[in-house]
Amino acid sequence: MTSIQLNIQEQTGRLDKVMNECLPAYSRSQIQQWLKEGLVFDDQTKQALKANYKVKEPMSITIQLPEPKELTLIPENIPLEILYEDADVAVVNKPQGMVVHPSAGHPQGTLVNALLYHLKDLSTINDVIRPGIVHRIDKDTSGLLMIAKNDFAHEKLAEQLKEKTSLRKYVALVHGVIPHDKGTITAPIGRSKQDRKKQAVVEEGKHAVTHFTVLERFNDFTLIELKLETGRTHQIRVHMQYIGYPLAGDPVYGPRKTLKGNGQFLHAQTLGFTHPTTGEWMEFTTPLPTIFTQTLADLRKTV
Repeated sequence: MTSIQLNIQEQTGRLDKVMNECLPAYSRSQIQQWLKEGLVFDDQTKQALKANYKVKEPMSITIQLPEPKELTLIPENIPLEILYEDADVAVVNKPQGMVVHPSAGHPQGTLVNALLYHLKDLSTINDVIRPGIVHRIDKDTSGLLMIAKNDFAHEKLAEQLKEKTSLRKYVALVHGVIPHDKGTITAPIGRSKQDRKKQAVVEEGKHAVTHFTVLERFNDFTLIELKLETGRTHQIRVHMQYIGYPLAGDPVYGPRKTLKGNGQFLHAQTLGFTHPTTGEWMEFTTPLPTIFTQTLADLRKTV
């Protein structure tokens, strides 16, 4: 059995949150699972620690990693647009409507199933159902994702996300006409107190920052470009709803009467990162999906 040694120096608070900060290469759900299974030990007392254990001072812990589960995911010959691939990384353009990784509600037909078919190698660092997945976008959000093909690349790419040195730009169509040309939304995001299935701006939420620039205005809508400084769940959708300009087509955070489509009009258009092996800056851009461009063309006719 392998293990991870973690020396906690400055961080304080709940152990699960501290571990999430100190181990960016591992998902929050993976860390929670280790704690739930009693695999995290205090090096001094040798006692298993729980998620709500309060870290008050520097301490050392050991995570006893279980043996890797045999991968049972099925590779599927799903069409996939691969913009770039080498021995370490790949960049793919996820279509709207595709779930990133399998779950109880989506056991197949996901991006991971497609990756297993099209790519020879994928990192194994982010648990059995997320091979290669460094970051995610929502099912109904289209656009670019970086994929790690080995664990070294995964760690390096995850570090860039944590340190905010990678580049992620989105294009979105929102309800309402935004009067100012640029803006920055700084508001903490956490689980909604009214609906546990949704995220919301809450006082005790995680720090979240979104920058936006207006690209085009219509009678009742605005086309904007957004740059993420942090990567919280549903960040763009929650932040734009919070300031009164929810995404068009958003079935969760938007109004009921909206533009016809297959979900929110949100596209991860630009992705940039430093190559984990060569150190070269790499930047990719992909066009808006057809339904997005056709909707914009229709809106321009009404101006």
